[in-house]
Amino acid sequence: MPRGRSPQRPTTHSIPGFRMAKRTVSDLTKQLQTLLKQVFGYDEFRPLQQDIMVSSLEGRDTVAILPTGAGKSLCYQLPALVRNGLTVVVSPLIALMKDQVDQLHTAGVGATFLNSSLDAAAQRQRTRGLAEGQYKLLYIAPERVMLGDFLNQLARWRVEALVVDEAHCISEWGHDFRPDYRNLNELRAAHPTVPIVALTATATPQVRDDIVTQLQLRDPEIFLSSFNRPNLSYRVVPKEKAARQVWSFASARPEDSGIVYCQSRKSTESMALMLREAGLPAIAYHAGMDAEERTKNQEAFIRDEARIVCATVAFGMGINKPNVRYVIHAELPKNVEGYYQQTGRAGRDGLAADCLMLFSRGDMMKHIAFLEEITNLQAKQVARRQLDQMVDYADAPTCRRAYLLGYFGEEWPADNCGNCDNCLEPRETWDATIETQKLLSCIYRISQKSSFSVGWRHLADVLVGAKTERVLKWGHETLSTYGIGKEKSREEWITVGRQLALLGLAEVGADKFPTVSLTEKGMATLRQRTVVHLTRQPEPDLKATAVAPGRLAKAGDIPCDDGLFHQLRVLRKTLADARNVPPYVIFSDVTLRYIGREYPRSPADFLRIPGVGERKLAEFGDTFMGAVGEWLASNPRLTFPGLASAVPPPRKMPAAATISGTIQETLKSFRAGATMAAIAKTRGFAISTIENHLAQAIELGEPLDASDFYNAREAEKMRKAFQDHESPALSPVFEKLDGKISYGKLKIFRAFATRERADD
Repeated sequence: MPRGRSPQRPTTHSIPGFRMAKRTVSDLTKQLQTLLKQVFGYDEFRPLQQDIMVSSLEGRDTVAILPTGAGKSLCYQLPALVRNGLTVVVSPLIALMKDQVDQLHTAGVGATFLNSSLDAAAQRQRTRGLAEGQYKLLYIAPERVMLGDFLNQLARWRVEALVVDEAHCISEWGHDFRPDYRNLNELRAAHPTVPIVALTATATPQVRDDIVTQLQLRDPEIFLSSFNRPNLSYRVVPKEKAARQVWSFASARPEDSGIVYCQSRKSTESMALMLREAGLPAIAYHAGMDAEERTKNQEAFIRDEARIVCATVAFGMGINKPNVRYVIHAELPKNVEGYYQQTGRAGRDGLAADCLMLFSRGDMMKHIAFLEEITNLQAKQVARRQLDQMVDYADAPTCRRAYLLGYFGEEWPADNCGNCDNCLEPRETWDATIETQKLLSCIYRISQKSSFSVGWRHLADVLVGAKTERVLKWGHETLSTYGIGKEKSREEWITVGRQLALLGLAEVGADKFPTVSLTEKGMATLRQRTVVHLTRQPEPDLKATAVAPGRLAKAGDIPCDDGLFHQLRVLRKTLADARNVPPYVIFSDVTLRYIGREYPRSPADFLRIPGVGERKLAEFGDTFMGAVGEWLASNPRLTFPGLASAVPPPRKMPAAATISGTIQETLKSFRAGATMAAIAKTRGFAISTIENHLAQAIELGEPLDASDFYNAREAEKMRKAFQDHESPALSPVFEKLDGKISYGKLKIFRAFATRERADD
């Protein structure tokens, strides 16, 4: 499978008035690296992210196919901060837009959305803000493109980049086609010189070609990442009392969020009801609910108020909840592509997560019955072939990861992935040479007698000696292979057949009724009586799903102080509820685990935690460092030898030139004589935010005079109060001074003291 850049080097597109293209790649990468830490709190890019950003900033049309959790959103959010104008993002779901905008606001980025959830007054207010250049990013739904005078409005808003998220929706060959996406070529027509970035997590080569064609991309640079999600474990178990199996799995993870996928609206309701009656916080989600109830349930899940959502495939695309720890398929999915995307909603934060499928041939037969309702012959054949591939995955005795990657054209280089059931618990093998001879011979004899092929079920009928209408009609009861397999059931013979197909001894056609034929390898095996070993299917076991959390999932684990981590989650939820945002908008589980591992006690240490940028340090640093201090006051500090270093080593204080733009703006106003209160009012910030700006500037070496903030008498009082005070929390010092000196002055004084120690 190709990785990284496309081997072709397409023509660079110049954009009138687009100054970013004139910068060198080195300049761009340095600027992107600085903004990555300052705004989003990360020290390193994930694979391909920086290349994708540079490609777009150089003015090229770009296609990025990255797995869920690989950081697709950052690929356009960070370049938007480098650009002078507006980045327009087409996104399919209203909930996703609000979620993304909330996260950007928390990081200090100007972003907004326009969709049907806003009333007329809100629409007008945001439209004015767009005309005045207040925003860096605008999220819109695909149907907005052709709505009224929108394209003419857009032309007046200095658009410098167009982004199409979930770009596979534009292709009829994709698993989630949306007709409104076909209108997006109007964006290209209206802005012919503006670069387009198309992003998706799943796209076969055919879908990729369709994206390029439908969006009218010009010599796009294509970035194709590995489809491997190393932090996900994959497990398939025989389905037996599905509700009990789901309960067994979920009850072992009472603190974790999970998604349970069901095929019908009725089954989602019954599954959710069963889990609630068993004491687990579960809700249902399906297209049959009214919009208000769907939104309410989705919000409850995103905000960690309901840990489990039982849903049809209507739920999930664009859900930005990073801490889903498991996905269960209680029924067989329709195709591998959809299954891969649905499992990809687990572990988006990179931490370990489990993917469990309950498999029965009864579910397969239900799907086949539904296929009969499809009137288009070609569509029916494609759907049946996709279903067979899904069953092959469930039946496969080999590595689950290798099968999934192979489906997308990627070869898995190892024999054992170490993170799926078949690799961790290899199935028992048995000598199936005789059974192989019987089945292959039956395929050959039927083809020889009738000059046509049949499917697995008919082959099984002949082998067990069944007198079905078709067996008798075609005279197959006269074959020498009729009844020679009575020792096995029909289902057992079908299982043997599917394993032989996976070994390349038989081939299933893509006809209306998929039929089986011998391959050259199969014919050679039949004639030479080659020894064949197959694997035994696992027996249904209710305990098989009660896997201890993380027993399979290894990659992505971050050991930390679990007691502190739990306290931090409670604190995060309180802060999120106060701001009316999902908890992960404050900090991800990854960030909390690093806090629970490193115990940061100073702003400099806290800023080195992954996911902590300058804005979040200013808003939440004191609160979380205070929680760490309170925890350590009554609990021992733990060490974790599993990782050499959880966060990057301390770096030298950055030069003043690297101070973020928002702090520089505060500094400029302060030096011009404006008071902190006046700056806060002018910029629309709380005064505490301005105090944080100045405190950070002081710590970073900005030459400010302490006398501008407090007098000598106050300085002496604060010096004494801070003696022997190691906690980052300021409330004990504030109380020691009887509240006579403000938190803002205490923060500024501590910043000067920190800088003095660093200079020493």
